[in-house]
Amino acid sequence: MTDTLPDRSNPVTLRWTADRALSQDVRNTLCGPGGPFERTVEEVLGFPAEVFVQRLPHLPAVLIRAADRHPDAGYCVFDGPEPETLTYAEALSWAAAYAEVLRTDHGVGKGDRVAIASPNGKEYLLAIWATLSLGGIVAGLNGWWTPAELEHGIELTEPSLVLGSARPLERLAQTKAAEEGRLVPVALQDLHRAAAAVHDPAGRLPETDIHEDDPAAILFTSGTTSRPKGATLSHRNFVHFGMFGALGGTVALLGGGGRYRQIPGGVQRTSVCSNPFFHVSGVGPTLVGTPMSGSRLVFPAPGRWDAGRVLELTGRYKLTQWHGVPTHFWRMLTHPDFDEHGTDQVCVIGSGGSAFAPELLRLFEEKMPGVQITNGYGMTETTGGGTFLNGAGMDGHPASVGAAAPTMEVQVRGPDGEPLGEDQVGEVCIKGAGVFLGYWSDPEATAAAFADGRWYRTGDYGRIVDGVLYLESRMRDLIIRGGENIYPIEIEYRLVEHPGVADAAVIGVPDRILGQQVKAFVVPEPGAAPTEEELREWAGESLAAFKVPALIEFRDALPYNATGKVIKRRLEEEPGIS
Repeated sequence: MTDTLPDRSNPVTLRWTADRALSQDVRNTLCGPGGPFERTVEEVLGFPAEVFVQRLPHLPAVLIRAADRHPDAGYCVFDGPEPETLTYAEALSWAAAYAEVLRTDHGVGKGDRVAIASPNGKEYLLAIWATLSLGGIVAGLNGWWTPAELEHGIELTEPSLVLGSARPLERLAQTKAAEEGRLVPVALQDLHRAAAAVHDPAGRLPETDIHEDDPAAILFTSGTTSRPKGATLSHRNFVHFGMFGALGGTVALLGGGGRYRQIPGGVQRTSVCSNPFFHVSGVGPTLVGTPMSGSRLVFPAPGRWDAGRVLELTGRYKLTQWHGVPTHFWRMLTHPDFDEHGTDQVCVIGSGGSAFAPELLRLFEEKMPGVQITNGYGMTETTGGGTFLNGAGMDGHPASVGAAAPTMEVQVRGPDGEPLGEDQVGEVCIKGAGVFLGYWSDPEATAAAFADGRWYRTGDYGRIVDGVLYLESRMRDLIIRGGENIYPIEIEYRLVEHPGVADAAVIGVPDRILGQQVKAFVVPEPGAAPTEEELREWAGESLAAFKVPALIEFRDALPYNATGKVIKRRLEEEPGIS
């Protein structure tokens, strides 16, 4: 935090301006009247917001247009022992068959929730499209959750149908709802067999009255309590996610002055997707980013992310883009087999949420000269959008997370909610057509998340300097481990439930590969002596594996303030932590 008084004389609002660097003719073609990225201001959920004029009305229209424009182009490749490719036309016809089964056999209609817990796969993707085409809402359950965590997601969203496969389906069967007969999970493979019986290669999606502000998906995001909240995203949110990503990428490429690699002729734009569909970074590119551009996504076989595997896929499928977190790129660039796989056609590196270390940028320049590196900042509640950084911005402000993304506005606000000026630290707030509807069935949390005018309060500290945003710290103690968001309070609650634990505090500690690791400081009960192995096993019984502390340190006491709250800053500032 800064010691200077807040600057109220010149409050700063970040807005998209990158297209101004283009020539007037190019800018008019892209963003002028009738252009693909023409923008105007309209009322969205009762407040003015910048929107794309030439937008599609809802998500099913995105798939329909992609199938019309690129019927035979590859859409999704599901790799494995027997790789399978879906073209856009095949995805459309199969989604129509799935929709018929969901409607006739399971009674799914507009507004119904369909909860899904599964690894990424063809059946999962088609079930998403089918649900959306019926006006239903996809509730993406974290496939790594324990039965207790799955139970919470089901209780919150009250789905009319629960689908699953592989190990997540086994855990669904272990929930109380399933054991008591209140829930009968349906295997995605069974849904596919039923769809195969009615599949028509010429089939079209059902015609449903869908408004762009209707809910499309509920994605879970951990909060300041021990229970995840269901961030509800609309059709408009997703459509704008695809469009502002396309505009940002187009402007960056055109403004690069020939410095960036170009996709070789005859090579389809292709990227790998290692993010699960229950993450906005997995479902967003799959539903809008890829079909809007007619590009292709390759999904590795289910399992832990593996740098060598992604490098092999890069050469085999001629990947032109890599998407991930800095952790992934470190591992690929330093992999002993890096030079054995073709990476010359990789033109774009996409990431978000974490600044690129200077050493990583130098490594890219050494091993992949001319590749375009993009970064940004956003969260589930903003459909992944907020700020955008690449090109000249990456050169001049590599430690920042960029300027405002297209159609989004960004402010830094003080404790009184008023916007601050240049270089003043405050809470980052975001407004725009990409901002979510609210938290499902939680009006109190929704109300607390918004300031007047539908400005979303991110809970993160930041400052604006020279037109870009720098993140300062996380007000909610967020830990980002290999791209996974972890909130310490969930782990702390679990640890203190152990009969041998009197108190616990959890923080994130730096890790060169994962970004951060989870560390727990534990105070045992008098006379008790729990072991690290015992506490990890205890935590793992109700928490996903990535939340289980990698490091545990036993203490006689924790540092407290006058009100009895643990002062985590003292733990974080101890020698050896940073």
